[in-house]
Amino acid sequence: MTKRTKVIFAVLALIFCGGVLFTLTSVTQTADAATVVKQGSKGEIVRQIQTKLKNWGYYTGSVDGVFGAKTTTAVKSFQKKNGLTQDGVVGQKTASAMGITLSSTSSSGSSGSTTNSDLYLLARAVYGEARGEPYNGKVAVAAVILNRVKHKDFPNSISGVIYQPWAFTAVNDGQINMGTNDECIKACQDAMNGWDPTYGCIYYYNPATATNKWIRSRPITVTIGKHVFCK
Repeated sequence: MTKRTKVIFAVLALIFCGGVLFTLTSVTQTADAATVVKQGSKGEIVRQIQTKLKNWGYYTGSVDGVFGAKTTTAVKSFQKKNGLTQDGVVGQKTASAMGITLSSTSSSGSSGSTTNSDLYLLARAVYGEARGEPYNGKVAVAAVILNRVKHKDFPNSISGVIYQPWAFTAVNDGQINMGTNDECIKACQDAMNGWDPTYGCIYYYNPATATNKWIRSRPITVTIGKHVFCK
């Protein structure tokens, strides 16, 4: 083999190796893009993230589908509250906590959270109390229960609040044992993640059916569907 031939083979080998390296790099980058959403990302998935973070009070920017510095800060705040790594990157764990499925993420991430006993109990209560209400009305009922957990005048657990004597009609008449559905579970996840359409209320009632004079004396904060919410 002549010296010139050896040089040609060497050049071809370098070109081939470079092509393989470029292909592997491209595949890796594509996989990374499919499994994480971070600063610089754009598109519908970013809009979903921004919308949820805005509803929960973490994000104050525009829902524009552009993952910028404000979105990163909001993601970090969400991660801090939920005990996740505070890197501002929406990977599989953070997406699952948000109730979002990334393109290469198994849906089992979000459905697995429905086995949580507190979440399921809360969703049963919401189904019994508000299954005919609009979605934000379901979130609102869940938020009231969670607000009571944090309030000094109520039990400090979800089960304690729900099963407090005469606190909820759905418990008194057995509707809490009817089960729940995906929408109620999702509404409870939203409430647990910080969305509170009631702005901190600890009471609600249906003015068309309520007979308790004391509850009617409470100042109303917001009306959602057939329920009014008060503090």
